[in-house]
Amino acid sequence: MTDTPLADTDFRILLVEDDPTNRMIMERLVERIHGCHAISFNNPLDLIAALDTIEFDVGIVDYLLPHLNGIELIKEVHQHPAHTDKPMVIVTADKDRDIRIEALTSGAVDFLNKPLEIVEFKARVRNLTKLAEAQRKLSMRAEWLKEEVDRATTELRKRGEEIVHRLILASEYKDLDTAMHTLRMANFCELIAEELGMSMDFRHDLKMAAPMHDIGKVGIPDRIMRKRGPLTPEEREEINRHTEIGAGILQGSSCRLLQVATQIAATHHERWDGSGYPHGLRGDEIPLVGRIAAVADVFDALTTERPYKSAWTNEQAFRFLEDKAGSDFDPECVAAFLGKRKEVEKIQAKFADAPMPVARNG
Repeated sequence: MTDTPLADTDFRILLVEDDPTNRMIMERLVERIHGCHAISFNNPLDLIAALDTIEFDVGIVDYLLPHLNGIELIKEVHQHPAHTDKPMVIVTADKDRDIRIEALTSGAVDFLNKPLEIVEFKARVRNLTKLAEAQRKLSMRAEWLKEEVDRATTELRKRGEEIVHRLILASEYKDLDTAMHTLRMANFCELIAEELGMSMDFRHDLKMAAPMHDIGKVGIPDRIMRKRGPLTPEEREEINRHTEIGAGILQGSSCRLLQVATQIAATHHERWDGSGYPHGLRGDEIPLVGRIAAVADVFDALTTERPYKSAWTNEQAFRFLEDKAGSDFDPECVAAFLGKRKEVEKIQAKFADAPMPVARNG
């Protein structure tokens, strides 16, 4: 076994042979082949114990070994994630057809006969290093392709996030109550998704897309959006159109983030029992992102002070959600939110609204 640092183009040849004379012969033959270096074991159990740490390109194992035979050893090696595709060769004096078939079906790619013939040994090793080199190039190509795909995906996500951010800015010009509300609501959504056990990608997309839930309000007349008193039935019907307007603005994109935003905009006013709008969806017909957003949106609306209403306490709003779980809201989403009360308070403190202006006389 060599301790000399290897070049990237060199090959490590694994040798497993319990007979010291045969092992020494194979080591010397390997070292005589340009660019090849031997890594040898006399006990297959020692090799199995070292599979996490060793690196090799080609394996040559004797069939008759202590503790387990060469075929069983190849199976063990190929079960390890780092060595599943390593070319392995069986060395045997046995001409039995069944053994050779079993070896091939177990992952061996070739055989060497005992006693070893020098010319044949070197030729087989050279051929196997060509195979290993081809695998190495394929692996490098696969890694390069993965890096390129990851880079392109990251760039697309950045562009999608920039579009989302600019759309949110546009909606804030229309709805003066939007800025802190959207940040709190988005973080509440993330809390619920986390408690539900959703993936990191799901939570990220939800948090990024949730602030666009009311993007459709850009299509609602200012006289309604800026009204400080109760809405008439006609005005309420008009403002309810913001869900369909928002979906219309966002739909049709190939960007995953905007697809999630479309679902949220379209369904965050749907209700668990089918009494919501715009389509009267019920239960699991409502996308999960819409069910989560519904809980987060209503809670923040209830606990936020506006010129036309006082803020509820958190406990009042939590009780409201509990009362409406199973009718207005998905019970699992409500339970998930209620399990994060301390985190809710932290989000409210971090993204608090500026104090409401006090009216002065004179």
